[in-house]
This record gives sequence, C-alpha cells and structure tokens, in this order.
Amino acid sequence: MEKFHKRISILGSGWLGFPLAKHLVLQGNKVKISTTSKNRFQELQTINAETFIVDIDLISNNIQVFLDSDILIINIPSKNIDSFANLLNKIKISPIEKVIFISSTSVYEDSNTTIYESDGLELPSHPLVIIENIFKSSNKIETTVLRFGGLIGYNRHQGKFFGSNSFVPNPDSFVNLIHRDDCIEIINQIILQEVWNETFNCCADTHPTKREFYTKANLSFGLVAPKFIDSGTSSFKIISNAKVKKYLNYIFKHSDLMKIEFLTN
Repeated sequence: MEKFHKRISILGSGWLGFPLAKHLVLQGNKVKISTTSKNRFQELQTINAETFIVDIDLISNNIQVFLDSDILIINIPSKNIDSFANLLNKIKISPIEKVIFISSTSVYEDSNTTIYESDGLELPSHPLVIIENIFKSSNKIETTVLRFGGLIGYNRHQGKFFGSNSFVPNPDSFVNLIHRDDCIEIINQIILQEVWNETFNCCADTHPTKREFYTKANLSFGLVAPKFIDSGTSSFKIISNAKVKKYLNYIFKHSDLMKIEFLTN
C-alpha cells in the first residue's frame, strides 16, 4: 500500500502518546504532540515532534496552531464532557478532518458473555460513551473510536497490578488486555488504511482468568502469587477483537497473554 505522509496532532504524551508520536515521526509524518507541563518539552522534542502546552479544561488560543493538522489523535484520561464539547468546537474551525478517539472497554457492562461492537451493551451514562457520541455525531469530522482493553507492556508490568499482599476479586472472571505495541500498530494501520467512522474493540486474542494471569505475572516479577477473593459467583465480560482483525487484516503482535514476556522496563 502506498504510504501518504500526514500531519498528525496527538493530544496526550504519556505512556502511550509519547512512543506513538515517536513511531509516527519515524514513518515520515509531521507530528505535533501536547503536554500539560513545560517540564516535558525537552524530552518530547527529542523525537522531532513539535510540542505544545494544551489543557482541554483551560483551552487557549494557541490550540488552533496545535490543531493545524490533518488528523487528531485524542489520548488523554480526562472524562470531562463539557471540555470535550468545547474542544470539538475548536476542531470545527480547524483543518482537522479525521479523529482517532482512544476510549476503553470499560464502557461495557459485565454481561457474562462475549461482547461485540454491534451488541449495544455500552453503558449509556458512561462519560466515555457520551464523549464518543459527541465526536461521532459531528458532520465536520470523521471519527474512529478505539476501545482499548487494559493497557500492558514495558513499565506497566502486570506483576505490579496486584502485589503479594493484595486481594484480587472475581478471580475466575476473564481479563481483557492489550499490549502497547498493538495499540500503536492498530492506530498506525487506521491511518495508513484510511479506516474512518468505525468503532473497534481492541484487546488480545486470549482471555485467561485473573487467577491464571496475575499468578503468572507476579511470579515473573519475583513475587508470590496474589491472594484471591472467591465469592462463589463471578460476573465477567469477554471483549471480542474479531472486527478490528477483519477490517484491518490485523494480526496481533501479542495475541496470547500467557505467552507475553513480562518486561520490567
């Protein structure tokens, strides 16, 4: 597939946003990245991305320079609905045509079944669902929503989630997780393949139980297995990734959670 270099703005430069920006720069794209702290400017500028201070709760006039791009990737933890509505108003008067909104599989309630995007099992009052709909309802932009499972990889070591003195509830429920390498490559493929106005669940192929997964994670980190709280009943959800694999012809880099190398850095 022919590669078209894009002007891309990334709102958020944390655990995912920073390496994502680095990857997109290396692909030849012109990348802008935001932070809420000037203390991060030096670090962010090492990857040849243009750096901006952006706080969507206190939007200033310079955001129009940040939004002078073709694509906006929104990757921040805020769930402030009013702030995102205000951001959309700024996007409407910018050159932005496409948006990738990073959401979460937490928008689904436990249904004790496998969940597909078309099932309509989103919690309608969930802030992320409301924010997703704010962007998807705009006629000015085309928005693709990526609902990531729990984020793992690199310094998000799974053995740190539940220490040896922690109690893990619902140990026989299933985990829905995605490695950062797959997050980055899925975003990259959305851009390269021009897949817009879609919503995708994104998590690994396998769904071990919490008991299986966090026991292995702790042991790999040199800890004893966490303690588990057996309640007798366990609600769960299994998030299907079938749609994103079909639409992007995507093969997960870390498809089997029980075979992931548990990195400590």
